Amino acid sequence: MTKTLRKSLRQFVIAVPFLTLGFYFIPIETAVFIVLGLIDVLRNDNKDWGLFRRYFLGNGLFTWLLSPFNLLVDLLSYKNPGVWKLDQFPEDYQREVSEVLSVFKARKDEIIADIDANFGAGRRGMYVYQWYGKHKIDNVAEFNKDFKYIKTIAVSIFSGRESTSWHFGPLRLSLRILYNLIPVKAEVFVECGNAKNYWHDNPLYIFDDTLLHRSVNEYDGRRYCVFVDIIRPSPFPGLISALLAIVSVSVERINAMFYKNWKMIGSSKSKKVAAV
Repeated sequence: MTKTLRKSLRQFVIAVPFLTLGFYFIPIETAVFIVLGLIDVLRNDNKDWGLFRRYFLGNGLFTWLLSPFNLLVDLLSYKNPGVWKLDQFPEDYQREVSEVLSVFKARKDEIIADIDANFGAGRRGMYVYQWYGKHKIDNVAEFNKDFKYIKTIAVSIFSGRESTSWHFGPLRLSLRILYNLIPVKAEVFVECGNAKNYWHDNPLYIFDDTLLHRSVNEYDGRRYCVFVDIIRPSPFPGLISALLAIVSVSVERINAMFYKNWKMIGSSKSKKVAAV
């Protein structure tokens, strides 16, 4: 019996009693959650057993439990293609993204040097300037203001030969923007659905991280990706932003579990990066 099959059987054995109790005590609510979860998970490309196992029994459990809220957010937002291009955003969203990315491009060497000085050893790290609107490291002046649409600004660091497993993000109030600072021609990519995005072909990748995805670095050196969360384009941006602010405390607690294997660097005491 393979390791994956053993894991699937173990998850199934654990899930059956909970579903049985749910259908016995709250049958309507349980049925509604299952139906909404199916609507949510079917947004993904590869509709195989692995997808459903991960979503209902594995690391997608929080995404499933939040599916009623996420589907409501979909109704309040513009159509979500899953993987986005920057020009699909409203112009004022585009301006904020371009503003932040232009700073990373112009000051790349300094920022990476500062990250290396603070990261030390480790498999994965997150160097955080802003996290859900809360200011953390303050050594790049351009990142110290409050943006209207961008709520998280960080850099994700992978050591050589380090990758994530397939996983789902929890909430669809925001979209994930990744920009690779040192694109190398190697097996270094982000994969969502049926498509791999190699950083040396396209250093900018924008996607809905509640879809099943993974990030891979099969390269001996470090991988540095700008990590930005921007609120979903919507006819009601103020409402989406307010909802994100309201749930940000809970999101941080959930993300503490999602990022338990990461070294989170978010102190204003980090060395200053000189202005240029």
